[in-house]
Amino acid sequence: MIFNIQENNGGYLVQVTGRLDTPAAVKAQQEIAPLLENADKEIVLDCTALEYISSSGLRLFLSLRKEASVKGGKVIIRNISDDIKKVFMMTGFYNLFEIQ
Repeated sequence: MIFNIQENNGGYLVQVTGRLDTPAAVKAQQEIAPLLENADKEIVLDCTALEYISSSGLRLFLSLRKEASVKGGKVIIRNISDDIKKVFMMTGFYNLFEIQ
């Protein structure tokens, strides 16, 4: 399991763990289905334990952000490592998300 989803103060706290590479992203697409359905809420992605993210993983984050934008929700990313931050900076994703 890549995403551990918990309800939190009317929104969701999501622990993102391990390697979000292409094979994991395919499986994780099913895991985030409840978040896409409830994207009108605040969704906090805690990336403390995220070790790696591929372009497929970035697409998952982007699909969540797009759905939240349409439904009036918000996606916040917390606790990204320096390596993950570099990936976000190089791809332009850093400016697309609220990162804490």
